[in-house]
Amino acid sequence: MIPSQSKPRLVTCPSCGKPSAWTPENRFRPFCCERCKQIDLGAWADERYRVPVQPAEESGQDDA
Repeated sequence: MIPSQSKPRLVTCPSCGKPSAWTPENRFRPFCCERCKQIDLGAWADERYRVPVQPAEESGQDDA
């Protein structure tokens, strides 16, 4: 069976929102370019991305 020559899967770049090809040739995937990848890396380094946490409920007992 010969693989079909289908169009590459397009995803939305997380930084700029432009379409980005999800192919081995795009070494920056899911980003569209190196610039968008670096912007995202900088956001992580600046701790702009955080996982929300819920404060623990106090049970009134010590765990020790």
